[in-house]
Amino acid sequence: MFLKQIQTRRSIRKFSNQPIEKETIDRLIEAALRAPSSRDFRPWRFIVVDQSNLLAKLADAKPHGASFLKNAPLGIVVCGDTDASDVWVEDCAIASTFIHLAAHDLGLGSCWIQIRKRDRSPDKTAEAYIKDLLDIPDHTAVESIIAVGYPDETKSGHSKDSLAYDKVFFNHFGKARP
Repeated sequence: MFLKQIQTRRSIRKFSNQPIEKETIDRLIEAALRAPSSRDFRPWRFIVVDQSNLLAKLADAKPHGASFLKNAPLGIVVCGDTDASDVWVEDCAIASTFIHLAAHDLGLGSCWIQIRKRDRSPDKTAEAYIKDLLDIPDHTAVESIIAVGYPDETKSGHSKDSLAYDKVFFNHFGKARP
């Protein structure tokens, strides 16, 4: 079943108006909390946003690649406690992947919105904007936002022929499979 999930999952940026049920949101949260974490430090923090006015403000966090969030019924802001772990970025990325796969398994669509190291404007980062908006403390960094909703678009999975096998090496960089 897992291989079928990764073969068919795609980033979805168009969502229907159908709200996501509380039980389904709870299952997404559980999936995130089950993600592996280096040394089990669990530095991730999740802010579940379902208020449309707040989602619209979050959609304005950066000039490109976030506007579709205003039409999503749910956004999950993925943060990391930078004091808790030196690999919070990796742990947050793994948890985000769990959210994406759980969403797909539950019949939802999702799309990653990169926040870390992105600017909102020449004088303010996307992260600073979001931290102000959501009252996020200084020692907590914003990694991304995962837009989630029932899909209003259909995308086929990438074909096996389109996969970048030329980027896979065996035993040494640049070595093809023997």
